Amino acid sequence: MNSYESLLKWNGHTHTNFCRHGSPAPMEAYLEEALKHGFERYTISEHPPLPAGWIPDEPLMRELAMREEELPGYMEAALGVKRRYEGRLDIRVGLELDYLEGNTGYSERLLEQTEGRLDDLLVSVHYLRGRGGMRSIDYTPQDFRDNLLSYYGSMEAVVGAYFDQVEQAVEWAGSLSCGKRLGHVNLIRKFQTALPAMDPGQLDERLRKLVPALKRYGIGLDVNTAGFRVPTCGEAYVPGWLLAVCREEGIPFVFGSDAHKPEDVGSGWEWFARTVRTEANA
Repeated sequence: MNSYESLLKWNGHTHTNFCRHGSPAPMEAYLEEALKHGFERYTISEHPPLPAGWIPDEPLMRELAMREEELPGYMEAALGVKRRYEGRLDIRVGLELDYLEGNTGYSERLLEQTEGRLDDLLVSVHYLRGRGGMRSIDYTPQDFRDNLLSYYGSMEAVVGAYFDQVEQAVEWAGSLSCGKRLGHVNLIRKFQTALPAMDPGQLDERLRKLVPALKRYGIGLDVNTAGFRVPTCGEAYVPGWLLAVCREEGIPFVFGSDAHKPEDVGSGWEWFARTVRTEANA
């Protein structure tokens, strides 16, 4: 990725009709949108199942991921479209695998069920220990205030706990087979305008600290643009300066629209391409 001209048009983070908080549109609707936008490669990366009772909010729990019995059907559907679109679109079958503090064995057992048929893994942190148990960091600003900010006592403490989890996720991901990337590294900023301010120095320090670990474990970066579509965020979940650092260190990074509906498949690509071109020419 040394220049804009040589950039492979790859959407490396997308969802499907198996996502309970996304669109019921079939996989083919996403793939046709990808072709319309000129993508050459496309990763299908659905949320896999979560352990029963992983978070205390049962209604939310039902919306977060597919059920265990649905995983074989997801794999069959994804492998099916990969075959049918061969020659038109290079489809990578993957999962957006959560780092589950204290329960990584659950995720490892899920991977065993895929029997080596995965091409791509995104490893993400969506959950932190909070009031009453594990809590989602990206549900609502009010939930963040009530169950995380009140639990840790300050934004500095929440941000610190989040990046501690991200560091653990990177180390764990290093033990997993197949291609892997760290998902939306700055997801903690999703509700930034609705919460007390975060310390930019703390954020930059923790992001820079991740770089040697990404390089050591051979893990790439998901350049996730979904934050542009969130009114309380308004930015990508990866800062542009981090792409320059990754390029210098030889750490691969891949655009990810994090589409939960077909119309978002191409969302953010122009920002990504422009940012990569700017960094390459700097």
